[in-house]
Amino acid sequence: MGRVVKPHGLTGEVVVELWTDRTERLAVGVVLDTDAGGLRVERARPHQGRHLVRFEGVADREHADGLRGVVLHAPPMEVEGAMWVHELVGADAVTSDGRALGAVVAVEANPASDLLVLESGGLVPLRFVTALDPGVRVTVDVPDGLFD
Repeated sequence: MGRVVKPHGLTGEVVVELWTDRTERLAVGVVLDTDAGGLRVERARPHQGRHLVRFEGVADREHADGLRGVVLHAPPMEVEGAMWVHELVGADAVTSDGRALGAVVAVEANPASDLLVLESGGLVPLRFVTALDPGVRVTVDVPDGLFD
């Protein structure tokens, strides 16, 4: 979902880099999971391509600095037609004619189209995905020569 980049000012606010375009993940009252427990959003606002977020119980810069690098997780959302990173990573990628391409190990942000990163190092633009069985199989219709 995102991660805490650094503290901002003396107020306990932190700069959060989102890995999603779903800004409602930072709505007031939302609890985001971390490896150390939950953080409840007290307020959030966009700031220079990132977000300034204040979490309940984080009152000063020292406490905010302790959150630097913390990865934030949000519960899955049901959105018609959406594909989520956690559904893609670990799935076996296959072409529409059944050729195995290998497992998806990551999804890399890219301005034109996010990329499926395959265990072989191959990259497949997300726009080529034609079917998804979450966590199991992702079918792609790639142009001739992409893997030659």
